[in-house]
Order: sequence, then structure tokens, then C-alpha cells
Amino acid sequence: MKKGTLLKSLALLGAATLLVACSNNSTDTKSDVEETTTTTMEKKDDSQKEMMMDLQDGTYKAESEYDSHDNKIMHTIVVKDGKITESDFDYYSKDGNMRKTENEEYNKNMKEKSGVSSKESIEQLNAGLLEKQSADVEVVTGATHTSENFKNSTEALLKAASEGNTETVSFEIVE
Repeated sequence: MKKGTLLKSLALLGAATLLVACSNNSTDTKSDVEETTTTTMEKKDDSQKEMMMDLQDGTYKAESEYDSHDNKIMHTIVVKDGKITESDFDYYSKDGNMRKTENEEYNKNMKEKSGVSSKESIEQLNAGLLEKQSADVEVVTGATHTSENFKNSTEALLKAASEGNTETVSFEIVE
């Protein structure tokens, strides 16, 4: 009987030691992950700042492929004196005759469904770019895909503007 109690006690002690040892390592790992994430974010911010500081004057255009709804994104920025002075982002129908921001029925339906129209979200994103002078614009609630596509096109445009590349650049669309 004493032998069984002794074995149970040793097993319990071993399990407790293992648990304590593992929990100390997970704290260190969490700190390492936080430190790595912070460093990576700082590097991204630094590279974006460097890119922003060297924007060359000109008109820059980005364009996506057509999405599953037969729309493509066209985004144009104008850089003057090294600053973005204009931003025109919109989705265009395959026939080329309609911008989403001008489609009253689509805007009405989107506003009812998500609380914000395409026109309102795109106006906010364009204004955010002019204000922040970077792709780090605030995501518009109810227009997550549009916000992500805006950021993607802006990053492509900033790269082009930092290189002085005035040819139309392509970027991946998010659906």
C-alpha cells in the first residue's frame, strides 16, 4: 500500500515539475514573439516612411484584373512637391461606363446592408490617403474588401512613385 502511495506521489510531483517548467518557457516565447512582431512592424513602418520621403512628382496609375463581379479597380494618384495631392480610387464595370461610386442603386443597397455606401467608403479612403500620406489608412467598417484593395493599390502606387515609374502598375485584388 505504501509503495502505491509513494508512486502516485512521485508521479504527481513529476507532473507538477513538468507543468511549471513548460509554463516558464511559454512566457519567454510570448516575449520573443512580441519582440519579433514589434521589430517587424517597425521595419515596415520605416520602409514605408523611406518610400514616402522619396516620392517623385507625377501621375501614377494602378489597375487590377476584373473580379468575379466583372469590375476592376483603377486608382490614380498625383504627386506634387513630393506629396500626394490627389487620389482617385474606384471600381469600374467591364463595359467601362459605370463607376461604383456613381451607381445609385448599388450604393443604396450597400448602405442598407453594411451601413456605408461604396461612395462614402471610397471618399473616406481617398481623404485618408491625402491626410496620412501613406497606405496606412483606417479600414472603413462595412467596406473591408474595398479598404484592403485600396491599401494594396496604394502600396503599388507608392512603390511606382518612389521609382518615378509612370506606367500603369498592376496589383492583386482581394475578393
